[in-house]
Amino acid sequence: MKRNIIIACLLVLGIAFSCNEDVLDKTNPNGVTVDGYYKNGAELSSGVTSVYSMLKSNNLVAREWFFLHDLRSDDMSAGGGQLETPRNQLLLGTHDTGNSVLGTVWLAYYRLIHRANAVVDNSGKVTDIADADKARLLAEARFLRAYAYYELVSMWGSVPLYKNYVQTVDGSLPKSSDADVYAYITTELSEIQAALPATYDAGNQGRVTKGAAQMLLARVYMQQGNYQSAKTELMKVYDSKLYALVDNYNDNFLEETEFNKESIFEVNFFPSGGVYNWDGDGNGPTAGTETVRTQEYSAIGWRNVIPSNSLLNEFEKTTNGGTKTDPRYLDSFYFTGEKYNNGASTLTDGQQNGNASVVDGVTQKISWQKYSLMYKMNESFLTGGINQRIMRFAETILSLAEVENELGNIPQAVNYLNMIRARKSVSMPTYPTAKFPVSTKDQVFAAIVHERRVELNGEQIRNRDIVRWRKLNKLKTEPLAYFQANKHELLPIPQQEVDNNAKIEPGDQNPGY
Repeated sequence: MKRNIIIACLLVLGIAFSCNEDVLDKTNPNGVTVDGYYKNGAELSSGVTSVYSMLKSNNLVAREWFFLHDLRSDDMSAGGGQLETPRNQLLLGTHDTGNSVLGTVWLAYYRLIHRANAVVDNSGKVTDIADADKARLLAEARFLRAYAYYELVSMWGSVPLYKNYVQTVDGSLPKSSDADVYAYITTELSEIQAALPATYDAGNQGRVTKGAAQMLLARVYMQQGNYQSAKTELMKVYDSKLYALVDNYNDNFLEETEFNKESIFEVNFFPSGGVYNWDGDGNGPTAGTETVRTQEYSAIGWRNVIPSNSLLNEFEKTTNGGTKTDPRYLDSFYFTGEKYNNGASTLTDGQQNGNASVVDGVTQKISWQKYSLMYKMNESFLTGGINQRIMRFAETILSLAEVENELGNIPQAVNYLNMIRARKSVSMPTYPTAKFPVSTKDQVFAAIVHERRVELNGEQIRNRDIVRWRKLNKLKTEPLAYFQANKHELLPIPQQEVDNNAKIEPGDQNPGY
């Protein structure tokens, strides 16, 4: 079952970005201020933990984060009318500057950055801790800050770049170019690697490792089309021999198999059965205990979103010609008539709220299985403690396939693709196949697009793949039916930011909004 958890211990960390000025003018005489904190190593450690707690909060990974990513990809369709309007707007591309989901995620990432900046800027006051421990804690905070900026710049483009803790309400900044933001992230992730351990003991699993920093830096380089630098970082992860593909594909999404050898970075939640914390910042005694993912996506939960027809039809399936059905198709989704609840229950059409799917011309109800507690439970509308895997080794291998193909090393790219297909529980025929020849760069790219989609489906990666490939002119066809050039490349800056940030004018808004 679960490993020991990093206990969420939160601080009141002063001013938050994009808040109402009336709120900022109020001072809580009983609150803990930044100036009075960070007196010792214990408080520095708690400050870092507060940054993790922000990451796992309701406004980020526990809820709004996966919605924002998934609904901007072609992996998802509406489960039915139960999908709330702001989420449906993102799915249809009708969102505007007032969309509450994108506004919430923007604000949450800047609050995370604010906390991380407070830790880094005030760490000099702490002298009762070993240098190596202090360096590690600061590296963790800097990683989380870099991760937040990566999320922001890859979805919004040019954004305000706060490198220090903001202490006054007039300390807001204008947008920095996306090149400057990427350069800052690159420097941060390069500098912190030496201070991060390769692994942790069981009591500290979930903390940032060296491999996580290297993998995130590889993502940063890939998003900019810098394939050689991306390869350098990916090979650090690959050559470390610390990671490997697990035999069972589904082990990457179960509660009992968290922190397995494929996991590079995952957000740690408490064991299922606790209490969900609806506080947007993750504050309070139940901070970061569970995620609402299983409730939102499960076949017998809200079923707000379901796999899209295009995703379902992407998988290789049995044909008269003898093509094998990809086992990842059966592992990723629940189908009517399938057993769940440790085999004690059978899923019916009536249990699955909302819409049906059309796969190979057949209409049927299909629901998400990844990250669902249904495999061991028979209850609806549960929150749960399955850790969210942010980076795993399969992505490393698939990214190596992409960079090798871009660098002209086609045989090596194909070799990496076949490693993914050779996973014991997958065991798909090697490339080339009848559908995917791999003699040319374009053919290999088509196989990479396919393999990334079926391997990493529903894992908040597909949307950023689309953004990257579109930006680098790699796409042969546009995956999103609603896409409008000079608009949907980026999300709009939230209206609350335009209203509250004196350094951002309406003319600074992203194109199309």
